[in-house]
Amino acid sequence: MTEYKQCIVIRDDLKLSKGKLAVQVAHAAVSASEWADRSTLDKWKEGGQKKVVLRVPTIKDLFELKEVARRQGLPTALIQDAGLTEIAPGTVTVLGIGPAKADDIDKVTGNLKLV
Repeated sequence: MTEYKQCIVIRDDLKLSKGKLAVQVAHAAVSASEWADRSTLDKWKEGGQKKVVLRVPTIKDLFELKEVARRQGLPTALIQDAGLTEIAPGTVTVLGIGPAKADDIDKVTGNLKLV
């Protein structure tokens, strides 16, 4: 059976609080899933909505990763913060990739470290 998953990639350089980070990850999970086709979304949900949270050092790495994922046809969503609490308005915080086939996402994110 084909496995489906979603990856959320955070910026290590922001040093967000745990609560702020959790909210940003949630935003990315929901937003990226809205770009998946219905069949993929259904298969991902049937498989338990697997998610993995990974990290990159900087915003530059996040933008490069988004472009690689986009070129591979993967659903993506960059999240910008509203700036009401810890960081300036418009700060790009996280990138959601998928849901998609795990093998396809691993080609893009396989070298990243877990949070």
